[in-house]
Amino acid sequence: MKPDTLPSAYRPDPAQKPKGRGWFIPSALAIFLIILFRESQLVALSFRSLMTSGALLLIDPSALGSIFTPEITAFWIAAFYLILAPAILGLILWKQRSNKNQQEARPEEESLRNISLRAFMRQKIALYASAIIFVLYSVAFLAPFLAPFSPYDQQDFLVTAYKPPLTELEALVLKQSKTLEIPLQEGSGIAVDLANSLVTDFRALKTRNLPNAIRFVDEYRIENGTVTYRQGMRTKTMPVEELKDPLHPALSRTFVLGTDQYGRDILSRLIYGSRISLSIGFLVVLISVTLGTVVGVTSGYFGGWIDAVSMRIVDVLIAFPALFLILIIIATFGNSIYLIVITLSFTGWMGVARIVRSQVLSLKEQEFILAARSLGLSHLRIIFRHLAPNTLTPVIIAATLRIGSIILTEAGLSFLGLGVQPPVPSWGNIINEGRDSLLNHWWISTFPGIAILITVVCFNLIGDGVRDALDPRMRGQDA
Repeated sequence: MKPDTLPSAYRPDPAQKPKGRGWFIPSALAIFLIILFRESQLVALSFRSLMTSGALLLIDPSALGSIFTPEITAFWIAAFYLILAPAILGLILWKQRSNKNQQEARPEEESLRNISLRAFMRQKIALYASAIIFVLYSVAFLAPFLAPFSPYDQQDFLVTAYKPPLTELEALVLKQSKTLEIPLQEGSGIAVDLANSLVTDFRALKTRNLPNAIRFVDEYRIENGTVTYRQGMRTKTMPVEELKDPLHPALSRTFVLGTDQYGRDILSRLIYGSRISLSIGFLVVLISVTLGTVVGVTSGYFGGWIDAVSMRIVDVLIAFPALFLILIIIATFGNSIYLIVITLSFTGWMGVARIVRSQVLSLKEQEFILAARSLGLSHLRIIFRHLAPNTLTPVIIAATLRIGSIILTEAGLSFLGLGVQPPVPSWGNIINEGRDSLLNHWWISTFPGIAILITVVCFNLIGDGVRDALDPRMRGQDA
């Protein structure tokens, strides 16, 4: 469809070009390339461990279960993302320049999709919110590479507990290596060699920041071949031979956002907690929107008793308090992450179903649907080819607006102790851990609360921007 045949609300204004969006993709691409160059050894080690796991799975599937952990999976995901993200950003940047050249050569061609995209690009606030969400999800994917500490380390809490932001502590570097719970296997053979190689790679990945054991101290001194150090009110000694380098016995580590009551780094827990909160929000919305779309399209298209039964079920579930139902399910079956995702998904699809049903009721009486029926097209073809694509606009808006509420619900459940269970970090249970000491140690709950606030507000702003971009009347006001 050409611009001269479009209504005025859809017609692009060549004099009005979106501004302020040319810097983000090149900047993000440069940052990803810097991180990739900096963490190239870890990325190569992650891919090597992945190939080793694949070979071990082919040779001896039973051996893989004893050493396969979610932590090493996180490194694989981070390595893949660190490779794919720059490639996708570079492709987008190249395609933007190619499309710009094509538009200059053939300015009369403009599709409705491009017009909607151009309208969204004019929403500066929504663009900034999208950039922030992209950064948050990138940090969540790259958590194993970006977190300065392990989120589970409770190290020398007599020294590290309840430290405010930007606290710098000294730590003695010991000669011994960090111990891990996975031992090397004994014996010989290809399977044993592959398993030991995988364990060695996993140890190197997990101890990436510092392979040697460290001991945080308040102060220390070296006299007559003995190291005397103080941890809180305790004074201890050890031979100087236990140090890795007696000439440089200690290093400084900075806790940017402070520590909690167990001496765990808040920044690391915040980064790892973003994986849980953002993943749950995305998965729940994906499942609930898909289920609601299927029910809404089926109910609106077929009508009759299918519509009556479906809508009565929707009415009952909407009338039933969702939080109360979630609490019953979690109290009955436990509170695993998977159960939380399933529970939130099956208690949030009803609104989408009613929106899609109303769209389908208005669409199925229009000429193009009647023409498809007269041509003898099957119901599935009409639904998936003609009805479902035309209901995407309200579905996309509902999805972007719902992600924020899902993240709030998950944070509330974790705050009540019914969501993700410690020591696995999520923004909600980090806030819960700091609620008893909010006045004296405010940083424990404040920073995850700010993260939740920023995420929810940004998703709502993106939803508003998508709604304005897909609404012809709003495009007409912006043009």
